[in-house]
Amino acid sequence: MSTIIYVDVDDTLIRTVGTRRIPIPAVIEHVRRLKSDGAELYLWSAGGAAYCEEIAEELGIRDCFVAFLPKPRIIIDDQEVRDWVFCTTFHPSTCTGRTLADYFRI
Repeated sequence: MSTIIYVDVDDTLIRTVGTRRIPIPAVIEHVRRLKSDGAELYLWSAGGAAYCEEIAEELGIRDCFVAFLPKPRIIIDDQEVRDWVFCTTFHPSTCTGRTLADYFRI
């Protein structure tokens, strides 16, 4: 069973200043490493699926992702997201140097 990871676009893979998109190299490299470690990656954003795919293409990491998704606005589930014991959020600034296995040691 592979580890499923959702990656955000804005302020995770890129920063936007005006109309300029500035890549965040450490996180882009981390995505590549997670893919090579066997993670199943999905790129999502409030900007929508097409926006995600466009950014992934620009950054040269399109092949790292299984699919491109909009972030959900509504989740219908019997559990609150905060109660998902198997789901943890990591800030992109804490990811540099980590392997997929490192996430399970935390």
